[in-house]
Amino acid sequence: MNKASAITALAGRAPDVEWSIEVRDIASNIPVFSLHPERVLKTASLAKVFLLVEIAGRLSEGRLIGSDPVDRRDVPKIEDSGLWRYLQIDVLPLADAATLVAAVSDNWATNALLHRVGLDAVQARGDALGYSESLLADYIRDDRGPQHPPTVSKGRASDWTDLFTRMHRRELVSTEVDAQVEHWLGTSLDFSMVASALRLDPLIHGSEPGGISIFNKTGSDQGVRADAGLVVGGTACSYCAIANWNPDRERVDAVGDVMLEIGRLVRTVALEESGR
Repeated sequence: MNKASAITALAGRAPDVEWSIEVRDIASNIPVFSLHPERVLKTASLAKVFLLVEIAGRLSEGRLIGSDPVDRRDVPKIEDSGLWRYLQIDVLPLADAATLVAAVSDNWATNALLHRVGLDAVQARGDALGYSESLLADYIRDDRGPQHPPTVSKGRASDWTDLFTRMHRRELVSTEVDAQVEHWLGTSLDFSMVASALRLDPLIHGSEPGGISIFNKTGSDQGVRADAGLVVGGTACSYCAIANWNPDRERVDAVGDVMLEIGRLVRTVALEESGR
């Protein structure tokens, strides 16, 4: 059984999990594998990438400076993912706050940066790039009530593989902006999903032998797993895998098996031209 067939077979074992998957070869811009790539699903923190694009755009335009102070006390403390809530310092340089968002999906840094640039601007940026159905819908909240958007982030795999393909080609916003966002995403520490198949050490980005690098962003919530990114080896490919399921049912292991198989396919594609 080839890897694409294995992915389909594994996904079929949990028919109550909704998937949106795509792996795309960047050189040809042609999908290598897809399963419901146009399906719009919840993506947890994945759309924080649009915030990073907006920040990088304003840095490039001179409307922001990387050393500008960002004060977390401007927004309520937020729990869950991140490191800033464990640190003593209340004020960070804007570029460092963006790095926290990319590296550990820091929720407090996310909201502090959204306070600075505005959620409307981030949504407008994504829409202008052509991704009207993949968006950051709201601030991060510890408690999401009926008065709030039902999910913080939603999207589809085909949008995310397109975004990462354009970014790597420096065709998303500009060479400077695309390189900055890719640099930030190169600090990601979450290799628990698709990236787990690459067997890389998330703590030493770019310094491991083997000739493969990853730039990714993930999202995780009850009943939601999402991983999208770019893997560069002998060639380069973009990928996205999104899974949604009823959180009352235990599907984490089944979803993890599919994510791992997707990662194996991604690794094969990325190393194809190098002969390894």
